[in-house]
Amino acid sequence: MLLSRFRGTPRILAAVRGLSTLSSNPSIKVFAHPDNPKSYLLSLLDTTPPNLSLAIGSTTAVPPTPDSFQQNQRFLSILNEVLAQHAADDPDLQSQALAFASPGGFTFIQARNQRGTGTGAGGASAEGGAGGAGVGGWVHLSDQRNPPDFGRIAWPEDILGSVEVNGQGSIIGNFQASGTYRIVTNQGILGLSPFLKGKLIVRLQEEEEILS
Repeated sequence: MLLSRFRGTPRILAAVRGLSTLSSNPSIKVFAHPDNPKSYLLSLLDTTPPNLSLAIGSTTAVPPTPDSFQQNQRFLSILNEVLAQHAADDPDLQSQALAFASPGGFTFIQARNQRGTGTGAGGASAEGGAGGAGVGGWVHLSDQRNPPDFGRIAWPEDILGSVEVNGQGSIIGNFQASGTYRIVTNQGILGLSPFLKGKLIVRLQEEEEILS
């Protein structure tokens, strides 16, 4: 069994209901790859055997690294579809939008814009784009594996996408995928808020029903 191979490495894998999971993210299950004995499948679903087309991706090492991990492009497409549908309702992102509209948030953003810094992610720049304090702009949805310090922007590889915000801190625009996001980085693997993770798992379960 896969778990027995890692009995001596509890910091890498943890057992949950008979499944092997990543200790850094217990929501992600680790399966032996059905087609490659030297690789593993990572999935948010606990179905055994796992559906390859719905897996997050495969890895030749546990925990996965940028060099060992190969993402499943279909999973990334599903992730972006879920974010496009539900990101605006995420309580964490709504809190960021309100903070963006505050005078203090605007002061920091304006200072960064005056220095000409930016990320090139989505439609945003600097700490979410020009705006705030009654003007509006852009706020980033970031992976929670490596949250930025308060008032600072996440690294491009951690930015899932951006949403437009009005001057009152309300999200008014559709989610735009960044195009720079990476599922696995040196800081870890996919980390969503509980709200968005739940929406993603429901969508994957729906896709699994269609394929079964």
